[in-house]
Amino acid sequence: MNAEAKSIHRQVISNIIPAIIVEIMILIYNLADTFFIAQTNDPYQIAAVSLAFPVFMMLITMGIIFMAGGMSCISRALGAGNKERADSIASFCIWASIAVGVLMTFVFMLFIRKIIIAIGASVNTFLPTYAYLSIVMASAPFVLFSMACSGIMRAQNKASIAMNGQIIGNVVNIILDPIMIIYMKMGITGAAVATLLGTVIGAAYYIGYFLAGQSSLSINIKKFRLQGGIALGVFVIGIPAALDPCLMSISQMIMNSLMSAYGDMAVAAAGVSMKIEHIAGIIAMGCGQGVQPLLGFCVGAKDWDRYRGILKYSLKVAVSVSLFMVAMCYLFTNSIVRVFLINPEAFAYAVDFLRMKLTSSVFFTIFFIFVNALQAMGAAKASFVLSFCRQCVLYVPLLFIMNHFMGLYGLVWALPMAELLSLLQTVLMYGKIVYEPKIFVMRKKSQ
Repeated sequence: MNAEAKSIHRQVISNIIPAIIVEIMILIYNLADTFFIAQTNDPYQIAAVSLAFPVFMMLITMGIIFMAGGMSCISRALGAGNKERADSIASFCIWASIAVGVLMTFVFMLFIRKIIIAIGASVNTFLPTYAYLSIVMASAPFVLFSMACSGIMRAQNKASIAMNGQIIGNVVNIILDPIMIIYMKMGITGAAVATLLGTVIGAAYYIGYFLAGQSSLSINIKKFRLQGGIALGVFVIGIPAALDPCLMSISQMIMNSLMSAYGDMAVAAAGVSMKIEHIAGIIAMGCGQGVQPLLGFCVGAKDWDRYRGILKYSLKVAVSVSLFMVAMCYLFTNSIVRVFLINPEAFAYAVDFLRMKLTSSVFFTIFFIFVNALQAMGAAKASFVLSFCRQCVLYVPLLFIMNHFMGLYGLVWALPMAELLSLLQTVLMYGKIVYEPKIFVMRKKSQ
């Protein structure tokens, strides 16, 4: 192995490990809520968390706009040596994320009852879903701010700082969960309060970091700018990046609504299986987010050889680890599901659902790496098309079609089918973009 390859491997690993750890902590945080609520032996509260999850994911989706858009734009600006523009992008991401977070909280509380009914809450699950979301949605400004900070840190190759802020918030939430849910007997309300406090403390870590002057980028509001392509650049990359999880949340709400026709136990099982299946998916998310700033820097510096080396190695790592995680989930399916569900009907559903969903985990891994590579190149249109097609053109129609012909299990098989088809589309589109004459000429000149 030559020195260049060793350098690429070291840089990729040093960036993806913190990103994967963050995704693992987010997963543990999501599973902790479900686990401790399960200790109440109330399946309706578990179903309520399952219903609320895609709504909470809408916050994450909005945060991704500022995290992914800011990370891509800042890394390319730094790669081109334009520090002043990087500062303006960072300032825009911070202050705009806070404003959008406040607006989201206000709008949600205004329409909370209609939203809860729309996502499929039944007579039994309406009140616990209301109790959870009415508190959790107050965390919107802190969630968006923290995600914007994470993107800024990763763009500076400070992945460990990005990791620390998110881990701190998640650890606080995990510690408070058993105290509030079980010891204080607050149930699902306690889980919501723990989530809110965790997001506030996580945001406080980033605030302290900036106030201490440790960031090489400034977020001073005086540097805030909309013009000069600052806002447009962030949104052009950030919106397509956020579109997939946004549409995923919407499609999850549609799936929950269709699933509710088969009973609350089916909804609870679908939510638990989805969260466990994310154990394999987090590898893709961590790898994609970890290598995107490295790829973006290469694009800015027009170093296409290193770009290809980073992409190939990250694909090898992501696929290998994803396969391992899928195998572990298959081997221990019953044991893992039993941690969260004791109701016999819900347990049986969850085991079947999980094994079906795991068949597409590797497809998602490859899809996510390629989409992040396109975002790093600034190929916003392609990223948008792929995200839109994956959910709206493939998954949502498949939900209705397979529900009609196959019933309950058809709803679950719709996801693996959509993942396979979207992967094929992604590989074809990436090949077309990479060998587009304009980009090909740029590559040849840089060599």
